[in-house]
Amino acid sequence: MNGIGHRVLTAALLGAVVVGGAACTRESTRTAGSATEGSDRAAIDREVTAAIADLYARNPETRVLGNNAEAMLVFPSVTTAGFGVGGSYGTGAMRQGGQTTAYYNLIAASFGYQLGAQTFSQAYFFNTPEALQTFKDTRGFEAGVGVTAVAADFGAGGDITSSTLQEPVVVVTWGQAGLMAGATVEGVKMTEINPD
Repeated sequence: MNGIGHRVLTAALLGAVVVGGAACTRESTRTAGSATEGSDRAAIDREVTAAIADLYARNPETRVLGNNAEAMLVFPSVTTAGFGVGGSYGTGAMRQGGQTTAYYNLIAASFGYQLGAQTFSQAYFFNTPEALQTFKDTRGFEAGVGVTAVAADFGAGGDITSSTLQEPVVVVTWGQAGLMAGATVEGVKMTEINPD
């Protein structure tokens, strides 16, 4: 196959994946009852509440993180899609003392082998007042700038390790398969939004 034919085939495959991934994303969003994209505050709050309940039901030890955190930022539905180079998007809310204090969107770029789309949930636990204040002062979060988030570490019995509780910001990622180990937050950018 010549160079032009190869580029045409690659472009066609990429277009098919993007269209197919978008269709899968819309379908999985409808199936899960998700309304975060382009929705109002009440819809986001309902989904965040349901996501927190789901996380605690899947792994009760994560409640320790929630109870000890200064605040938690929860994204009920983060969709990742791509072909080679991909991206993620989600909308969520910050909770402090059980109350929503702000709304955010999450955007992330990812590289490496990937094909299709998947949806998962993520929660960021701010364990120190300083980490939370830095996040607020920068009006969001960008991996590598200001505060740094690390993936939660669970022991063999599913317990939260003491080192996890000492980290300023801890992220837990979960989905239909349960907790996802070693979730990366590279390339993540969060921005405060003002939904209807």
